[in-house]
Amino acid sequence: MSVVEQYARVHIVTDADPRLEDRGAVPVVLRYDPETDPLCVRVRLSGSVPREWTVARDLLEQGLRAPAGSGEIRVWPCGRVQAVVEFHTRQGVTVVEFETKTLARFLRSTYAAAEPVPH
Repeated sequence: MSVVEQYARVHIVTDADPRLEDRGAVPVVLRYDPETDPLCVRVRLSGSVPREWTVARDLLEQGLRAPAGSGEIRVWPCGRVQAVVEFHTRQGVTVVEFETKTLARFLRSTYAAAEPVPH
């Protein structure tokens, strides 16, 4: 099993925290470490105020097809090419748009990485 990292860009749609200056396309790192947590991935937004969240893989997968989640993290498709991820924290709500193909490709890689290596 190996760590999977994918670099991409997302668009910040809204953020209640005025310290987050970068409202356009910002770099994001998607990271999956099956040794640390085989059921979740980490989403790290770069920029002037870096942010990181832990998201269940199955929530991301479900959200590519239909609205999913409640509470702190929600995911839903937005047309055929985008997916929206909404993160709720005490500091506010951060809503970002991913390219659906980016998330789908990353998720496929995580499932491949989690498969046991034959001896």
